[in-house]
Amino acid sequence: MTQPIQPDQSTRWTEVTAGARDIIPMMVGAAPFGVIFGTLVTSGPLHAWHGQLMSLVVFAGSAQFIALGLIAGHASFAVIWATTLVVNVRHVLYSATLAPYVSHLPLRWRLALGGVLTDEVFAVAWSHYRHHPPGSVSPYYFLGAGLAMYINWQIWTLAGLLFGAAFPGLQSLGLDFAMVATFIAIVVPQLVALRYLAAAVTAGALAFFWQAWPYKLGLLGAVLAGVIVGVLLSHPGLRSRSTEAAQ
Repeated sequence: MTQPIQPDQSTRWTEVTAGARDIIPMMVGAAPFGVIFGTLVTSGPLHAWHGQLMSLVVFAGSAQFIALGLIAGHASFAVIWATTLVVNVRHVLYSATLAPYVSHLPLRWRLALGGVLTDEVFAVAWSHYRHHPPGSVSPYYFLGAGLAMYINWQIWTLAGLLFGAAFPGLQSLGLDFAMVATFIAIVVPQLVALRYLAAAVTAGALAFFWQAWPYKLGLLGAVLAGVIVGVLLSHPGLRSRSTEAAQ
């Protein structure tokens, strides 16, 4: 097994700043999303501090938007919990992908990195880790990317909470497309195998056809279906068959 690198103080800082630098494009895409979230909180049933606390503790943009909509629609706690849980199930797949590169770390490190894992952080961390043997890279690059995105999300949530009321039509300006573009930039480079493409097509198609379901349950079902398709096609037997068929 490859021995993990033990970087010195200056190398650690260099890796932290490299991770923070590489995630800047993703931070730009998340900024309007954070402002819109803060703005929606000020016009909804929650207090401003509830919205900031949600960003501090939950730190999951899609789950926060869905939860906010469900709360405004007086959905039950069970529906809110189940919907946000299934939407965030994708993080299990992210964790499984990154596990070989962080499994050698102490529990405190794995908990810290798991706490800052988002779609954007995964894309940047995976792009970095996959070019190195598992266990050979220190966690500071991952940490730098995660902390930068975390701080970025707090800043823009606060901006929306403080100034969103001054721009009541902000959420209708189409700024949320910045996050859609960010997700496209995250997803498309990952579609390098049949199982990834099948999972994306399944989730996307079902989300479109089920968008009229109440309480965002169509999105929940689409995400769950996409995860199931991806997991099934990741089975070694099915993967070998698909490779043979492609040949």
